[in-house]
Amino acid sequence: MSEAAEQPDASAARGEVQSVLAVLERNRRTFAWKTAGLDEAGLRATTAASAMTLGGLVKHVALVEADWLAVKLAGHGYGPPWDAVDFDADPDWEWRTGTLDAPEDVYAVWRDAVERSRALVAGVIRERGLDGPASFTWPDGRTPTVREMLLDMIEEYARHTGHADVLREAVDGRVGEGTPKDFTF
Repeated sequence: MSEAAEQPDASAARGEVQSVLAVLERNRRTFAWKTAGLDEAGLRATTAASAMTLGGLVKHVALVEADWLAVKLAGHGYGPPWDAVDFDADPDWEWRTGTLDAPEDVYAVWRDAVERSRALVAGVIRERGLDGPASFTWPDGRTPTVREMLLDMIEEYARHTGHADVLREAVDGRVGEGTPKDFTF
């Protein structure tokens, strides 16, 4: 038997809540690493036929944190800076301003959104559990569970980390699947 086979599966000892949150955090960390440390030129760079930028992507994911986890899951408002934006007049605001804002401001918006989401999600899980309802209903009348909302957020990060992977490689050649052990965000 190999040494790896003899090791107990650490995830088996965790409950479902801890496992789901660990996967979400791993996706957040990978996304952060793929987008971290860029200057204005790096955050504004495009590749191929896409107008997508890493700066726009970082702000978009921050908006998704607010929309999916603060509003739709927890039932709170969007909070700043989102509640001051007229998305009807400027539906691509986060994408557009992500290419204009200073890098430290772009990263701060995302970090603030993640910190808020962590706190709200912890409260929702304590209050409702994974099988409890989200705070909104789909147009077809279904109300997703807390679990479904968290899994959708994981999928959102996975998709956008793929975009960040392609964009980042075009900017400075950074490639790889796992974050370095010493990386913090």
